[in-house]
Amino acid sequence: MLKQSLTPALLLLASLQLNAQATFPSFTGETTSGTVVSLPEQGTAGFTIVALAYGTKAEPLLEKWYAPMYNRFVAKSGLFAGTYHVDLYLVPIFLGLDRAAYGPTMAKLRKEVDPEIAKRVLFVKDDARDLIGKLGLRDKDVPHFFVLDKDGHILERVSGAYSTDRLETLEAPMLN
Repeated sequence: MLKQSLTPALLLLASLQLNAQATFPSFTGETTSGTVVSLPEQGTAGFTIVALAYGTKAEPLLEKWYAPMYNRFVAKSGLFAGTYHVDLYLVPIFLGLDRAAYGPTMAKLRKEVDPEIAKRVLFVKDDARDLIGKLGLRDKDVPHFFVLDKDGHILERVSGAYSTDRLETLEAPMLN
């Protein structure tokens, strides 16, 4: 009897949780070509993936995600990848004394990285502590990934080193 009365309550709770999706906080950044981009982009045709890294240990881990994410979400090299549209942004965040690396990192990226990938890298010009706080990012040693819908709602969050399972977790909300 108790089991039967709990089932509707659990379904209602799950429904409320899905409807109460957090909205990604807005911020403005600059691409290597100098284009200013505001995220989240409201009313986009599909999904947006935002990858954030704000610690020196997180940046090399984020770099290992570049090729697999680009291949899956931009070049469309997955079984279902052609069924959805994704805007992909890789966002290195510089805080405190690391802000001095902003310019040199952007210049290095312009020279050394494939232009197709470089145009997807977004540098946050302003102090990003507010963004980090609103997203509840606590571990600066790993990259953080967010899948957003066309209205900027967070559909999925993943953090850590690259793995096929994590990449598939990012893709899952786009397949529903």
